[in-house]
Amino acid sequence: MRAEATQRVALVFSLLDANGNGVLDEEDFALMGDRVVAAAPQASPAAAEAMRAAFRHYWSTLLRELDANGDGVVSFEEYTACVLSPERFAPTVAEFAEALAALGDPDGDGLIERPLFTALMTAIGFEPANIDVLFDAFAPTPDDRIAVRTWVEGIKDYYAPDKAGIPGDHLVARPVA
Repeated sequence: MRAEATQRVALVFSLLDANGNGVLDEEDFALMGDRVVAAAPQASPAAAEAMRAAFRHYWSTLLRELDANGDGVVSFEEYTACVLSPERFAPTVAEFAEALAALGDPDGDGLIERPLFTALMTAIGFEPANIDVLFDAFAPTPDDRIAVRTWVEGIKDYYAPDKAGIPGDHLVARPVA
């Protein structure tokens, strides 16, 4: 696994541990789903439910694939052991990416505006300065929007262990002052 991917894994684990108990459990994904949906109040009920469903599926996939000792939680050691296995997680990551991007495009025009992108990424727990750099790395339009497809692909790349030098690496960098 590339060093960049290892850094991304550590950051994602810390963010997903929404209740702060040091392990991933079902409550974390319910809390995260509610937090992210709340950041997009203009989203349709269907988009909100798709986001919550994606978080539930994310959790059930992690539990099924990574809970090596069967204790109903995923420790950091279990998470890092194999979370970046594309063959095991690609469909789950794709569902999550599609749901998050759809939440960011409430008018369905295929574009995500910076304020909503920032709100969603902040709700997940990323640093605001890093979020801004990431948005810029996605090459926004002159009116400060990015394509839904660009964000979806960026999310998928973030979870790929063989990727380096991707826009998502800005999320693990020291926050820009």
